[in-house]
Amino acid sequence: MDWTDLIDTALEASGNSSKAHQAEALRAFAATVIDDEKPVASTAGRHPEHFRKGMLVLTTHRLLFLKDGKPPVPVPLAAVTDATVTRTKLNGEVLLVVALTGSHRFEDVVKAEFFAEQLRTAARAARNAPKAVAAVAPVEAATGDQLIGQLERLAALRSSGALTEDEFTRAKQRLIG
Repeated sequence: MDWTDLIDTALEASGNSSKAHQAEALRAFAATVIDDEKPVASTAGRHPEHFRKGMLVLTTHRLLFLKDGKPPVPVPLAAVTDATVTRTKLNGEVLLVVALTGSHRFEDVVKAEFFAEQLRTAARAARNAPKAVAAVAPVEAATGDQLIGQLERLAALRSSGALTEDEFTRAKQRLIG
């Protein structure tokens, strides 16, 4: 799979596969590609703050949400601790991605279970890669204050209802080691 195929797949899933949108999405994404970054998967979904669907793009380094040619919202894979899918009548399949950088919710995700499994696999690979270990090392060797801050963020996500008790426990265990 190459970058064009990845963008085409996401645009097709979102129902917005015009050539103009494809070119705009490719330009926005190409400006942010990291060295050695490879495409993994893509789908369509909606951020709760947006009415129209955007693209969820999974690479070997990060998860990105792209919409209307705006700069992508990145989530580094090495920071992802959990990805779960729930179904609601109003919002369809909801993908909740929990990362050390915060919680990210995407609604009406096309083929959410399959995408979540790919995301979990890619996140494990990113955390276990030699480059990722070096990038995550400062987090693992965090001072007590940094660890407490990260645990407080997880607790706040649980309190707000963004995380269930099980998701909180799993994320906390991954953080502590």
